[in-house]
Amino acid sequence: MATCIIRDWQGKEAGNATLDLKVAKETSALDLMHRAVLRQQAHSRQGTASTLTRAEVRGGGRKPYKQKGTGRARQGSIRTPLRPGGGITFGPKPRTYNLSMNRKERRLALRTALMARIDDVLVVKDFGGTLDTPKTKEIINAFTRLGIKPNSKVLIVLANPSEVLRRSIRNIEKVKLIKADQLNVFDLLNASSLLVGEDALKIIQEVYGND
Repeated sequence: MATCIIRDWQGKEAGNATLDLKVAKETSALDLMHRAVLRQQAHSRQGTASTLTRAEVRGGGRKPYKQKGTGRARQGSIRTPLRPGGGITFGPKPRTYNLSMNRKERRLALRTALMARIDDVLVVKDFGGTLDTPKTKEIINAFTRLGIKPNSKVLIVLANPSEVLRRSIRNIEKVKLIKADQLNVFDLLNASSLLVGEDALKIIQEVYGND
C-alpha cells in the first residue's frame, strides 16, 4: 500500500490518498514490464511494408539477348534482382508483429509499473475543473505550482476529462492525457511525472485492484 499527498489546483496540500495494488515479485518485475512494453510497441507496428519479387514485377518475359556469343553473363529476364527495376530478394511482405501475453500477466505488469512510479505520482483534486474556456497557459502555470519541471514528459490521468481540458492540453509538447481506465505500461514508464486526478485514483483502484 502506498500513500500519496493530494494537492489542490493551487498546489497546496488537501489531504491524503492510498493506492493498494498487487505487484510482481522483485525478481521477475523487470522482465514482466519489459515484455509488456515490447508487446505494446510491437502491436503499434502496421506491418504493411511490401516489395515485389521477380515473379511479381511486370514485364521481363522476353530473354534480353541471346544465350551465347555476346561475351556477357547469360540473362533470362530484365526483372532479375541483379538488374535495376528488377524484383527484390527476400524483401519485406505484409505480416503481423503481434506478441502474445496472457491477460493476468498484462494486468500484473500494469500494476507493477504504476506502483514502481508511485514516488513520481502527483494526485490533484479537481484538476482543471475551473476552466471555462481552453487556456493552455493556465495548465502550464498549474504545472509550475505543482513543482513539475518545464519541458518534462508529463502523463495526465483523469477519470473523465472535459473537452475544454483536452483542448487546453493538446498543444503542450511532451504532455499526454489519458483516461483512468486506459492505462498502459509504456506511458507509465516513459513519463517523467504522473499527474493523477483524485477521482481517477479511485477508478484505478476499482479497475486494476482485482485480478
